[in-house]
Amino acid sequence: MSAARPDVVIVIPCLNEAAVLPALLRQQLADTDGIPIIVADGGSTDDSRGVVERLAAEEPRVRLLPNPARIQSAGVNLAVRGCGPEVRWLVRMDAHCDYPTDYVDRLLATAEAQHVTSVVVPMVSRGTTCFQVAAATAQNSRLGTGGSAHRHVGRGGLVDHGHHALIDRALFESTGGYREDMPTNEDAELDARMTAAGGRIWLEPSLALVYYPRSTPGALWRQYWKYGRGRARTLQLHRARPKLRQMLPLAVPAAAALALATPVHAIFAVPLSAWALLCLGGGAAIGRRQGGCALLSGVPAMIMHLAWGLGFLTRMILRR
Repeated sequence: MSAARPDVVIVIPCLNEAAVLPALLRQQLADTDGIPIIVADGGSTDDSRGVVERLAAEEPRVRLLPNPARIQSAGVNLAVRGCGPEVRWLVRMDAHCDYPTDYVDRLLATAEAQHVTSVVVPMVSRGTTCFQVAAATAQNSRLGTGGSAHRHVGRGGLVDHGHHALIDRALFESTGGYREDMPTNEDAELDARMTAAGGRIWLEPSLALVYYPRSTPGALWRQYWKYGRGRARTLQLHRARPKLRQMLPLAVPAAAALALATPVHAIFAVPLSAWALLCLGGGAAIGRRQGGCALLSGVPAMIMHLAWGLGFLTRMILRR
């Protein structure tokens, strides 16, 4: 357990996470000493609020904060605005992840050792259902993420973006915090502002967390549609160009549109068919060591590519 740290606050934005909140909260209570834990609830309809309230009755460090705006960015901002001036560090946690032991202590030690204003961590996906296993296999590979640094456990170093873990509170507030009109990609957008203001972001591979993907094709589609729209919004706001790995999925909607002309000539179906075969074959190759449902990782990869690309393009074209 860490020594008491009144200069740190843990914020957990939450919506319908009653199944996982008890274990997460008790882990952080055991691992930390004197650090307040704020659960910003966006209107849960399950027992999430009850879970927090019952634990708060036993442990005053735990506090439930209603988040009427519902989205995560607003919940974190609200929690930070309510903190006293002694709080220097914000630790953001997501309820649907598993965290290493002594996570907060190790984040703080990393920030001190690397002299940075933010520490981000990689995400390793893991599934329990068949579809989750397939989606996790895709997300842990280049097929699903295009080589994004924080979606793989690699080497530590300074980066422009990663999964948010520890942020200097003064920099967070001086740059405006999260944009509350962005339900997704708000972390990357904030990273762009913080680095422009002189912030230094360190990716720490030893603190990789475990992420559980969406459990149904429809939920995965909706998530990646929003991801694509959020990334497009970030690029618009900062007048930036997409990276190559972000541009590749944009070819998929184009191939799908071209395939609509298949009744005119079969050649119009070739790009879409080639992409589908590449995903299915590549997914099987990636999942061969694990076997079972992992062999089907090409299916969620296809959902991710098409949903992300369509979300991105609709935001870019319609500007809303």
